Amino acid sequence: MEKLVTSDFKLGIIAGGQLAKMLIQKASRWDVVTYVLDKDETCPAKSLATHFVKGSNLDFDSVYQFGKMVDLLTYEMENINIEALKRLKSEGYKILPDPDILELIQDKGKQKEFYQNNNLPTAPFKIYDSRNDITRGIKEGEIKFPFVQKLRTGGYDGRGVAVINGESDLHKLLEGPSVIEDKVDIAKEIAVITARNKKGEIKCHPVVEMVFDPKANLVDKLICPSTITEEQSEKATRIASRIIESLNMQGLLAVEFFIDTKGEVIVNESAPRPHNSGHHTIEGIITSQFEQHLRAIFNLPLGSTKIKMPAVMLNILGGEGYEGPVKYEGLTEIMAIEGVKIHLYGKKITMPYRKMGHITVLGETLEAALEKAEKVKHLIKVKSWDKN
Repeated sequence: MEKLVTSDFKLGIIAGGQLAKMLIQKASRWDVVTYVLDKDETCPAKSLATHFVKGSNLDFDSVYQFGKMVDLLTYEMENINIEALKRLKSEGYKILPDPDILELIQDKGKQKEFYQNNNLPTAPFKIYDSRNDITRGIKEGEIKFPFVQKLRTGGYDGRGVAVINGESDLHKLLEGPSVIEDKVDIAKEIAVITARNKKGEIKCHPVVEMVFDPKANLVDKLICPSTITEEQSEKATRIASRIIESLNMQGLLAVEFFIDTKGEVIVNESAPRPHNSGHHTIEGIITSQFEQHLRAIFNLPLGSTKIKMPAVMLNILGGEGYEGPVKYEGLTEIMAIEGVKIHLYGKKITMPYRKMGHITVLGETLEAALEKAEKVKHLIKVKSWDKN
């Protein structure tokens, strides 16, 4: 697509979560007609999509028939019926990022082999077919403690991952084909959002630093600009650019990294879509990750990724011990703080650690943004109407 077509151009998005909702918010500015496929009629994107189609992202017929309704198909998650996408591609329908790339990234084993084959720095790993094979590998000395088990398929938001520090943790082992990685001695976790259009133009958003909630294994907050060295930042950006170019990918790619205690930059994993680590870009960067994804898949010039203001993004997670119709506390107090931008995703039901929204806190300096973010973090509460 060499020029933007509006009014009658149909963009299909598989899955209707918060990422689809924020993507639609940007697409609507360009008068693009949006279709969303989701099995949940209360999904966040339904209220904004031009057309909502009920169906499962895992069902062949649902995905296949949905793909035939639109001019261009994209997605907000990896867990999709890949055979349906490949059938659509074989019949000439346009899907971006390409289904072959999605198929590779869906499988953490293939993803790790891709990094290895392309001489990209990643933690040493082995692949096993079952929990029994992993147990055998430990007994035979193939696997050393500590290690991290990642199910090859189906994991997301910390699910499908087990950290095994010693024999006392073996009850945590998951069943299924898995990647076993040497546990990295992590000093920091960072991410780079990179985009590439069909012409081969590549742009990266500034590196962000992520701080994780240890219980939920989800991002608690992210910081932009990061506090890592300029050399580490340049290396991460170069690696992210190499990955998207090696994949010959058109679209947006989020690349997560570890920085170990020796200062080395190590690829963790990638996601071919908008990502939680890029939410701050809506207010903090000239071109948000959502607009950049659209620019990339429409083959338009990529937008500027310059920082407008330092930003801290906080995930709004469902409170521990609360499940039911959502109730937010502290929103009025938070709105009185300069530079606070609230995004509620529209999920009606809360449950512990569910992503209910995010808050971006802007400041003249990163220190000022961090100080305000701490106040915000203590004010916001996600509860349910079913409990006092």
